[in-house]
Amino acid sequence: MQQDIRNFPQDKIVVSPSILAADFCELGRECREVVDAGAKMLHLDVMDGKMVPNISFGVPVITSLRKKNDALFDVHLMIDRPLFYTPAFVKAGADHITFHVESSDDPDKTIDAIHSHGCTAGMSLRPGTPAEALFPYLDKLDLVLVMTVEPGFGGQSFMADQLPKIAAFRREIIRRNLKCHIEVDGGISEKNADLVVSHGANLLVAGTAVFRHPEGMEKGVRVLLDTQDKFDSAL
Repeated sequence: MQQDIRNFPQDKIVVSPSILAADFCELGRECREVVDAGAKMLHLDVMDGKMVPNISFGVPVITSLRKKNDALFDVHLMIDRPLFYTPAFVKAGADHITFHVESSDDPDKTIDAIHSHGCTAGMSLRPGTPAEALFPYLDKLDLVLVMTVEPGFGGQSFMADQLPKIAAFRREIIRRNLKCHIEVDGGISEKNADLVVSHGANLLVAGTAVFRHPEGMEKGVRVLLDTQDKFDSAL
């Protein structure tokens, strides 16, 4: 059954663990375990080696995971041709698809294609791209994804200079009375999650901080969800 990110409250913190930090020998089990630990989404980073300098996984992995997991599949396409590949990822089991404004395909056509296949649509941008680059598309988007590392590799350090970008999106979304989630991905952990949500993000992508938390996945998810009070006070 397809999940819909629009059913998630705009004012509640949600954790989307990045499976790049999971043990791929135990991928199915670890993904089930992290959902049981309280994560409502799984963040699936697809890289093509062209738009970003790395290759991750593609349709077969998502298809296999879908058979055993009913969490919302939050698919992040770090690929050059998201419009061309959208049907394949929808068929594989994506519930939500985010693509980059820096990709080669026309943004409006890509958003429309994602929606036409029954998925919600998001757009992301590299740290060097200003928030304003996404403003023309906000009224059509269900999510914006702010990268707080350079996309391509996990385990990078959090870039605090991206915090004003999160705040800029929150101000614009409020000003225009839009229903659009703000997701943040890149070096997110209990050390900086308060900062991220206090600037207006409500969806937190975390890999190592969840899958490899020293006290277990449930603790990793819980410490991120416990930032709710910081988000409440920021609104």
